[in-house]
Amino acid sequence: MAMSSTTALSFFFISVLISLGSSIGNVQLVQAGNPNYRDALAKSILFFQGQRSGKLPSGADQKITWRSSSGLSDGRLAKVDLSGGYYDGGDNVKFNFPMAFSTTMLSWGSLEYSKKMGNQLTNTRAAIRWSANYLLKCARTTPGRLYVGVGDPNKDHKCWERPEDMDTARTVYWVSPSNPGSDVAGETAAALAAASMVFRRVDRKYSKLLLSTAKKVFQFAIQYRGAYSDSLGSAVCPFYCSYSGYKDELVWGAAWLLRATNDVFYFNFLKSMGVGDSPDIFSWDNKFAGAYVLLSRRAVLNNDKKFDSYKQQAEQFMCGILPNSPSSSTHYTKGGLMYKLPESNLQYVASITFLLTTYSKYMSATKHKFNCGNLVVTPSTLRNLAKRQVDYILGVNPLKMSYMVGYGPRFPKKIHHRGSSLPSLASHPKTIGCKAGFQPFFYSSSPNPNLLVGAVVGGPDKNDEFPDNRADYSHSEPATYINGAIVGPLAYFANVN
Repeated sequence: MAMSSTTALSFFFISVLISLGSSIGNVQLVQAGNPNYRDALAKSILFFQGQRSGKLPSGADQKITWRSSSGLSDGRLAKVDLSGGYYDGGDNVKFNFPMAFSTTMLSWGSLEYSKKMGNQLTNTRAAIRWSANYLLKCARTTPGRLYVGVGDPNKDHKCWERPEDMDTARTVYWVSPSNPGSDVAGETAAALAAASMVFRRVDRKYSKLLLSTAKKVFQFAIQYRGAYSDSLGSAVCPFYCSYSGYKDELVWGAAWLLRATNDVFYFNFLKSMGVGDSPDIFSWDNKFAGAYVLLSRRAVLNNDKKFDSYKQQAEQFMCGILPNSPSSSTHYTKGGLMYKLPESNLQYVASITFLLTTYSKYMSATKHKFNCGNLVVTPSTLRNLAKRQVDYILGVNPLKMSYMVGYGPRFPKKIHHRGSSLPSLASHPKTIGCKAGFQPFFYSSSPNPNLLVGAVVGGPDKNDEFPDNRADYSHSEPATYINGAIVGPLAYFANVN
């Protein structure tokens, strides 16, 4: 089941301020460990092979061998080829909105931390190309249409079957001038623009195709304005509704196209949009904070005064995240984990941690500091908090459990993931139908038979507890946008280590 996200969820939570490396009141921080970041980095990228849809490669290019080709006829109902791309989480639907965000974050990580990735840079590029190829199909196949998803989520979520056995409707969804989707188009443009920079030096022809397509998709986004949730309704809601509206995707898309092209058109467009909201979250739904950090790069690194307003917004965001900041609006668990929302909390931890390491990197380059009230924030302030979050995910927490499958001695064994929880084709060649997977597999108390190596799940609850229950998707389901965001910080610490 795909995870819904940044809707205005309310929940009772006791706010606790913690200072890094110490304890205040009843907050007991686990002593910092020394995780193997390089191993975690390799596994976090390998995860994407387990999420692949389409015709799978053979040999060393497909190391997760319990997966097989699937969704080969995707697009047929619209008489087009939309095979490829990624399943978002534990289901068999291709939702382009979170897929494009995952692609953007993987690309950003590759751009910021390529020198720290070592031999994983090639694998990261392969993961980016897999989704970028699919997004190109979605944007270029039919004039006047941007395809934004394949598979009926309401029917898919009533089944528990392998992607290789899918027999549910592979309905095709798209936005158009008469049914706009500025949010999904803006994010798709961002993904293609970011990916174009990843391949600029290694595949120039491909890079140019990505960038030219990004420009056209962004033009579509700004010319035909509207939320894709309004156009597509229950096909995307409540799964991946655009809760925050589409302005953030327009700012995000323009920010990426500005970085990719340095074209004044995108700068002028950004000025026309204004600074916008001041969120304390960053996710597949709300991109403002990411855009501010991305745009602040010019202010911090190049002392470009035209971008000072974005720097101020980025630093205001950081002040809302830091636990000992007077303007902090972020809760932390007793174990020290950032806690934003009950459903798939680690997606927010991963995305925000990416912004912490990246802004810290920009600050370090120019020895920049800023203030949150009377708190002086240095690059190490952000870096230490980011490390605390990454370490927690990798097992430095009250349960001493890694929330990355296959990493460390203890990790989730019963994740909410169809392919992982059902026997592979090799071990069970007979088709497992829509309802046949529930009993005995979904309801089994046994560990999943197939290890989805590198998958980061939704994570523990506000009390640092994790039941490892397959049915509890809000905590036990992995997602591409969690891993897409955590790759960058893992690369950063793998090199810093």
